[in-house]
Amino acid sequence: MDFELTQEQRMIRDLARDFAQGEIAPIAAAIDESGDFPHDTVMKMGAIGLLGLTASQDYGGVGADMISYVVAMEEISKVCASHGVIMSVQNSLVNYGLEKFGTEDQRQAFLVPLASGQAIGAYSLTEPQSGSDAAAMRTTAVRDGDNYVVNGRKSWVTSGPVARYIVLFCTMNPKGDHRDTMALVVDTEKTPGFARGKKEPKLGIRASATCELTFDNAPIPVANRIGEEGGGFKFAMSILDKGRIGIASQALGIAQAAYESSLEYAKVRTAFGKAIAEHQAIQFMLADMAMRIQASRLLIFRAAAKADAGERFSKEAAMAKLYASETANFVTDKAIQVHGGMGYSKELPVERYFRDARITEIYEGTSEIQRIVIARHVLGKG
Repeated sequence: MDFELTQEQRMIRDLARDFAQGEIAPIAAAIDESGDFPHDTVMKMGAIGLLGLTASQDYGGVGADMISYVVAMEEISKVCASHGVIMSVQNSLVNYGLEKFGTEDQRQAFLVPLASGQAIGAYSLTEPQSGSDAAAMRTTAVRDGDNYVVNGRKSWVTSGPVARYIVLFCTMNPKGDHRDTMALVVDTEKTPGFARGKKEPKLGIRASATCELTFDNAPIPVANRIGEEGGGFKFAMSILDKGRIGIASQALGIAQAAYESSLEYAKVRTAFGKAIAEHQAIQFMLADMAMRIQASRLLIFRAAAKADAGERFSKEAAMAKLYASETANFVTDKAIQVHGGMGYSKELPVERYFRDARITEIYEGTSEIQRIVIARHVLGKG
């Protein structure tokens, strides 16, 4: 197996790296502090193709492969995990779902502005009482002529406060099961009865806007339904497989940034008459960081390669997401330890990496859910 990047993959990685260092790095600490959504840089990301990286060129995207997406996600997330998750949701959850499962009319109406970076998208599955148990959703959609009338409340919607188009999951029967779910595209500028709730004050990824959404007799055209009635759960789970590669890549970027900061700090910080990098205790931490980061990268590449080959990759995506997210938390914890008191200070970015890493074990399937998915495949039940 060849682990070397192709010329095109290196070009996309370098494009993302240059953009991250030149445009995002100067504002990363400030937007973390303020929690302000970075409209300008997100629109610039769209203009250079990062919001439509894996979407087909026929619909305004770049048409890149998943490995290119992974390396670009890592570079963006190394500098700012908030930008990383915005990019991940748009590419993995929204664009991918529309291109794979949407009609040609839906692709033209919704995917083209999303993949070309002219509009921001969101994915809305979680509800206050249904997170990991996605089949327990209570947001309802009742057919009324050419519309579905939607009622309910969604929570923890990344990019919800700013999204033009939202892929919404709802049920036709709140007392039923996953076979009653379906997916609709909500055009937020054309949907009466739709409202955005307060922006969530989060521990980390603070500049990625997150909110509740409410629907009060909101009419959504039947033409906006993705797939068939009852097919929403299968659609949601299929999209999440791709999304888990994105979040694994985000976690990898956070871990890599924390490791690089620790390595440089260990070389210049002295204790007991020599650089702390010369002390075996610090060397062991750095070795463990490097090993787990490389193992994460290989797991992610494996999942991405299977996706590019058109093979099923649910198990590989779950493994990559689980291991990379736990690695991000391990590495950022050790990074603070290496930095000592300075690691606990907002003067250095490692405390931000520490806060940003925590969510990667929760969204798009908790670590516990990933273990369930992996176990099912290992036992031949997947």
